[in-house]
This record gives sequence, C-alpha cells and structure tokens, in this order.
Amino acid sequence: MYITGWTVALVAVGTIPAAWAQDRTFAWLWLLGALALAGLDALLAPRPRVLGVRRTVPGSVRLTERTATTLDVVNTGGRRVRATVRDAWQPSAGASANRHRVALRAGDSVRLSTPMLPTRRGDRDADLVTIRTTGPFRLAGRQRSLEAPATLRVLPEFASRKHLPSRLARLREIDGQTAVQLKGAGSEFDSLREYVIGDDVRSIDWRASARRADVMVKTYRPERDRRVMIVLDTSRLSAARVGDAPRLDASIEGTLLLTALATKAGDRVQVSAFDRVERARALGTGGPAVMPALANALATAEPALVEPDWPAIARLVQSRLSQRALVVLLTTLDPSAVDGGLLDTVAAISAKHAVVVASVDDPELAALEAGRDDAHDYYAAAAAARTAVESDAIAARVRELGAEVLTALPDDLAPALADRYLALKASGRL
Repeated sequence: MYITGWTVALVAVGTIPAAWAQDRTFAWLWLLGALALAGLDALLAPRPRVLGVRRTVPGSVRLTERTATTLDVVNTGGRRVRATVRDAWQPSAGASANRHRVALRAGDSVRLSTPMLPTRRGDRDADLVTIRTTGPFRLAGRQRSLEAPATLRVLPEFASRKHLPSRLARLREIDGQTAVQLKGAGSEFDSLREYVIGDDVRSIDWRASARRADVMVKTYRPERDRRVMIVLDTSRLSAARVGDAPRLDASIEGTLLLTALATKAGDRVQVSAFDRVERARALGTGGPAVMPALANALATAEPALVEPDWPAIARLVQSRLSQRALVVLLTTLDPSAVDGGLLDTVAAISAKHAVVVASVDDPELAALEAGRDDAHDYYAAAAAARTAVESDAIAARVRELGAEVLTALPDDLAPALADRYLALKASGRL
C-alpha cells in the first residue's frame, strides 16, 4: 500500500483548523478518518498482479548514442486499471522519463517507451518494474515490483573513427609508392607488362605473349596478408582516470582505429585484453565482421585490480603468432611494470616481431609540473617532474630493446597509433 499527495492534503485540511482552535479530539478524529478512507481506497484499488509486463531492449548501442527500451503492459483482469509503471535501470544506463501513467480497460494493452542515453560501456542491467495502481478516490493504492530481466550492451564509443578517412587516404598513397614489382612465386599477382632487358625469363607469360604477339611478363605485389596483434593491459594501472575516463578506454579507442585501418590494408588483426588472465579477445581474419566482433568483445573489458603477468603475455603472443608480425602493447610506462617483467617481455617479443609500446599520458601531470604559486604547488611540480623523468627512462630502455615507444594524450593516442602503423608500412618494416 502507498498513499498519495491527496491523502496528505486531506489530513492538512482538517488538522490546520483543529490546530487553530486547539481541539485535539477533532484533530485526531479527522486524522483517523482520513487514514481509514485511504485504507478503504487502497482495498478498492485493482491488484497490480492483473497487469502483465514484458520488457524489450535493443541488442546493443554505442556509448553516447541514444536508444530506447519498451515495456508491453497488458491488463489481464476484468476491470479498468489506472496505474503508474516505473521502468527502472541502473543509473549508468541513462534511463530518463521512465515513469508512465496508464489507464487500461479489461483486456487492453499498451506499449511504453523509455529513452536511454548510456554513460558507461559494458552490460547495463535492468532493475525491477514497479506498478502502482490507484483507488477510485485517488488517496491510496497498491504497489508491486515485478522482475523483467534484460541487459543492454553498450559498445565503445569509437570517437576516433573520424580520423579513419584521412588515414585511409594516406594508406592508399603508401600502397602506390611502395608497390614494388616483384617476380617469383609466393607473391600476389598484379598485372602484365612488356618484357624489358633484365627481367627474369621465368616470369614470362607465354600464353599472354602469344595473344599479344609480344613478350609479356607477370608482375607481382608484395603480400598484403600481414599479422597485427594488439594486447591491452587491463591491470590496475588501466583503471586510473585520465581526463574523464579510465586509461583503458583510451586504449580501446586506439585498438578500434588501428584495427579498422589494418583491416582495410588487408592485414589480419587479433586483439587480446590481458592482465593475469585473458579478459577478452577477438580473432579476426578480415572483412566487415571484424569491427562489430571487436567492439562487442571489448565492450565488457574492465580493469582488474591486479598486477599484470608479463611472462604470461609473452607466452600468449608467442602461441598466437607463428610468423613475423606487428605486436602493439597498450600499457603504462610505470616503474611497477618494469619490476613486473615488462622489459623482459618486450625483449622476448621483439626478437621475432616488430613491437610498439603505447602509453596514455596524463594531462594533469603537465599542469602540475607548471604550477609554481606556493609551496604545495612546488612539491606537486617536483613529483610530476620525477614521474616524467621515470617514464622517459623506461621509454629509453624499451627503445634499446628494439621496440618503438609511443606516448600521447587520451584523445591523441588513437590517431598517433594509426600514424605509427602507417610509418611502419611506408618504411617496409611491416
């Protein structure tokens, strides 16, 4: 049972004059009468269980995109029902205007829509559906909460996709500049051209030469089917907030952009989110299904408050890659990572593969380092400067092992990682 504001107003109507006249007996009688009338109204209210509900949610939605969930409500009773239906979700689902008033005759049904704007990626779970039926006097009613389980998967935002067209244009330029004509088996056939002195006679296409009445040779392109493996560090340092989001979210943005670019380049990309165990993975061979599968896999990746197992990461890479590839480690250049075995892992992987270690810079460190207003700012600036020196020292040691180091602000990491990939393509290292 619940009471409405009308019951409060009814009690106030009688108690205010009684208080003015200082007549306690009348005040108590009025209060008891109002409560009794409210109780009678609740008894006369329809039972909430006569309303059946069914919740329907979309399969998935990208972060910051709007969507809606629907509730189908049907009156299975034999009388008219006036009710308020609350479609409850966890706060990060961003449900708004989730209270709906309905008036259903016997056997009628209605579809209710609740707009949603999620504020966090991952699986957002629905809460109970609460139904309040109102009595004929609208003083009180009955209430019941029903279970209608549902989950909305919120995919990563992929805001960095705005950088994809310019990088694809650069990729086409690189393909045109580095399409070195090769001869011999094991390469991708490109075209036919006339024979010139110095060409390998084994590349002559005798059938085409007979048709053209000229000597024609086959030309080949370098194989485009390269391997790219991206490992996201989901250990405790990835939970640190850099700007408005965890460090892991910036790494996910970089992963999505690099995967989209590498897939367009014809490379095979596989992704693993790892700390001490593998939290998520996406093994794609190319095609339009790669990006949806990757976004779905990374949607539920969350930081774990544990230290990364770097030897296990090295074993994972070695087990997944049988030939030379580009390995991108999205982690944090922190002294604790060095103590945990980051350098040994980079050394083991770089012996066979091209390695890029990418890290997210914290913009607050630069602001702290520039502060000089008082003694507190000086201490903060000193601490920020020491952190920067330690990171630079770790980056230098990683470069000595043959790997490349990339550090950038959260919004700049994804395009910087794409540019580094294109630079490796242009230089022939990938």
